[in-house]
Amino acid sequence: MAKQWDNNQDHHSFANVEQIRVSHLSLAVAVDFGQQRLTGTAKLTLNYLDEQCCHLYLDSRDLVIHSVRDDKNNRLDFHFDKHDATRGQRLHIQLHANSANITIDYHTSANAQGLQWLTPEQTSGKQLPFLFSQSQPINARSWIPLQDTPKARITFDAKVDVPQGMRAVMSAMNDANAPLNGQFLFEMEKPIPTHLLAIAVGDLQFGSLGPRSGVYAEPEVLDSAVSEFEDTEQMINTAESLLGPYPWGRYDMIVLPPSFPFGGMENPRLAFMTPTLIAGDKSLVSTVAHELAHSWTGNLVSNATWRDLWLNEGFTTYFTHRIVEAVYGKEQAQLELVLEYGRLAQELASMPIAAQTLPANVQAGDPNEAFNRFTYDKASMFVHDLEKRLGREAFDAFLNAYVSHFAFEAITTEQFIDYAQQTLLPQYSDVLSEAELLEWIYGTGMPPWFVPPYSNSLDKVDALLMSWYANGDISPAQTTDWRVHHWQYFINSLPEQLSHQQLQQLDSAFRFSHSTNAEIACDWYRVAIRNHYDVVLPLVETFLLNIGRAKFVRPLYAELLLAGYRQPLMAIYQQARARYHPSLVAQLDKQLGV
Repeated sequence: MAKQWDNNQDHHSFANVEQIRVSHLSLAVAVDFGQQRLTGTAKLTLNYLDEQCCHLYLDSRDLVIHSVRDDKNNRLDFHFDKHDATRGQRLHIQLHANSANITIDYHTSANAQGLQWLTPEQTSGKQLPFLFSQSQPINARSWIPLQDTPKARITFDAKVDVPQGMRAVMSAMNDANAPLNGQFLFEMEKPIPTHLLAIAVGDLQFGSLGPRSGVYAEPEVLDSAVSEFEDTEQMINTAESLLGPYPWGRYDMIVLPPSFPFGGMENPRLAFMTPTLIAGDKSLVSTVAHELAHSWTGNLVSNATWRDLWLNEGFTTYFTHRIVEAVYGKEQAQLELVLEYGRLAQELASMPIAAQTLPANVQAGDPNEAFNRFTYDKASMFVHDLEKRLGREAFDAFLNAYVSHFAFEAITTEQFIDYAQQTLLPQYSDVLSEAELLEWIYGTGMPPWFVPPYSNSLDKVDALLMSWYANGDISPAQTTDWRVHHWQYFINSLPEQLSHQQLQQLDSAFRFSHSTNAEIACDWYRVAIRNHYDVVLPLVETFLLNIGRAKFVRPLYAELLLAGYRQPLMAIYQQARARYHPSLVAQLDKQLGV
């Protein structure tokens, strides 16, 4: 019999949040680049839900705990009493009667999965080292001992000591004018899930984008980042018109080194961005819109467990299209929607049918596996379907009420359904039934009534492909008005099998192999690899050695493995492994059987 999971429980946390909740974190750490570790204290304010509870369970991974003291400075007994390959270690602390807070002295290990330490040579400036975190989904526990679950929101303050001349920033209010004297103070007075805790330290400068937005980056990258992201303030205004006032005060970003494993990370007040977004033509800035949209769906209203990730990513992906439509026009938004469905269609063909639901049923496994096309793109298609049924005006009113109702809360899939049963279904029973709602959420594959998105802007791409198949002629003159999205669609519409002559013809006409747009280059390399177009292999090696974004890296390694290039693949990985973020390394080691 299949195991019956408690869908209200966060199976990826050891924390006893139903008995005691940590409400505030006061953090004081020193950043030691020489030993690659953080050393300091974490003071946790406790809220007792069960007054009789006398033990506290915290999440940790590879932390060295020196001591635990209560609010009267009494030493408390502690030990690690559970170990798990996915969750790390459970830190069991024996409390004295109703301790108001506890202080933990600790340091991190050099292999903390939530931190990446870069040498000066791995940065743009080559002069100073760099540190940055990636806490999502469950890596905050590798640099702070805490209740590492989105169910337990916390406020925090922090004091961070760094080498003089370097700047520290966090997912809190940052002061761009703070002196580089070796100490930085931070405060986040609004409760956030622990996976949104973030820190970065390096040679960072600030560029303003508007009255409440800006970007931090290494000096060599700053000007191009400011130019690429100059529409951010307009995006904020657009998002507010959809979802209500921006709730976090400022929306700053930081452009991280190329080893950052994601396109973006929605850390409040300091969204983390990959430099691969800087294409020079704003063609990839929908990621900025995506992380901004998370300010409401994900940061304000959060998933209670990683099974419920679709509530974050599906609504945010939908809102991304709305922001892009308002700022860059309906054509671009529709093109991005078609490409989004293309990615989903690929995963529909390869993912086991039982996994093709909106809730990512990862309770027994790695929560990183929740980040698939179903929690993003199928969920987005569901939200688009709701808009189509209700009409945009009515749907916007529902979403605004939904976000307001659950502000600063973490909810489960079932809580969303309960809310929809009380609001959406009674009001719009003529266009949406409960059975249809549940089919979208719990059903596998796509609902039988679903019609894939379409853009007539892609007709010219289909026409060129058909002409090429028919007569073998192709010319750059036929593509002068194409956007990046047309090129992505073109490459992803190519047949699985192509001759070297065909590949050479395309490469000669459009120079795909040497594209400076990482999206196009990655898509092309995958086509070339599967067809053993070996001329690209040195370029693929350079790409994998210089970019650590998981969206590109994992598919390229998978393609090389599938095409029989295991020996050169492992040679590349041996060189590149130390340059990748530890969380990505853990996934690649498993993927490649290292």
